[in-house]
Amino acid sequence: MTSSSAALSALAPYGWDDAWADAFTPYEAEGLLPGRVIRVDRGQCDVVTPGGVLRADTAFVTPHDPLRVVCTGDWVAVEPGGNPRYVRAYLPRRTSFVRSTSSKRSEGQILAANVDHAVIAVSLALELDLGRVERFLALAWESGAQPVVVLTKADLVPDPVTVAHLVQDVETSAPGVPVLTVSALHGDGLDTLVALVGSGTSVLLGQSGAGKSTLANALVGEDVMDVRAARDVDDKGRHTTTTRNLLALPSGGVLIDTPGLRGVGLFDAGGGVGQVFSEIEELAERCRFHDCSHESEPGCAVRAAVEDGELPVRRLESYRKLMRENQWIVAKTDARLRAEIKKDWKRKGAQGRAAMEAKRGRWS
Repeated sequence: MTSSSAALSALAPYGWDDAWADAFTPYEAEGLLPGRVIRVDRGQCDVVTPGGVLRADTAFVTPHDPLRVVCTGDWVAVEPGGNPRYVRAYLPRRTSFVRSTSSKRSEGQILAANVDHAVIAVSLALELDLGRVERFLALAWESGAQPVVVLTKADLVPDPVTVAHLVQDVETSAPGVPVLTVSALHGDGLDTLVALVGSGTSVLLGQSGAGKSTLANALVGEDVMDVRAARDVDDKGRHTTTTRNLLALPSGGVLIDTPGLRGVGLFDAGGGVGQVFSEIEELAERCRFHDCSHESEPGCAVRAAVEDGELPVRRLESYRKLMRENQWIVAKTDARLRAEIKKDWKRKGAQGRAAMEAKRGRWS
């Protein structure tokens, strides 16, 4: 058996295929081993290779750009020996899940690489936060992965009519996205999810307390992730997952479990926002002005849809919020766009002052 066929046989459960083998060819000539990163921890990582799991240092390929650091899900070329052993390179990523590190900085943080499905876990133990769901969806679409929303802890909502309304609310906020209800505790709804994530790589996302670790254990078929009860008052608890772990699923496919995300900042995700609010983007094509902000311009098809009851006000407000946030993040690294935004703010400020002066004139 050649080294390439051995790698294909050993790494196939983790997603290795002929395309990855072709990309690895130059490194194979250097005597390096192919492998997939299953965990990153303080500058080191665990890599599954044809010979088993190896511990390797990532310092050799750690650049100043935080988006180019080795992360869970990467396919890498690792040294066959050495102390310490180093990852020498990672293969070009097919997809990458990125968020902003802070609202005050313009850096992005990569959470997972080479992901096919983004499973967004949302707990039914609390009132649905549709704005947060839309935020997760924007990041998922921008990554290149296919999102799916999983409403967890469905056993806590015994009324099927109530569950149906909750699903409908999420479906309205997630056009083109499967919405599943699951009770990992009782196994309800798991079959559909298992079939969906049974091929490719899935990343499990959500807030702390959303039931991600319980869901991961149910998908893997054993208790591989620590689970702690959430507080009754807000359904939150301590992070049970502190690193991103890649797990092979017995039904096929692999799963990357992630820590609960308190902050989910957008990072250059304009395309993802547009995908989440596709109905608004379609309406905007009928606006009189191509650069319509859907606020006060005449002939705005978006505001007309709101007035006619075709488009919920909440959806438009959420769209505006995410677009402003994303525009601001992009502008931090784009001087021309930054100048355009300031110019637009001044124009809107002048319009507001003129409107106020007009009102004062009518009152006097």
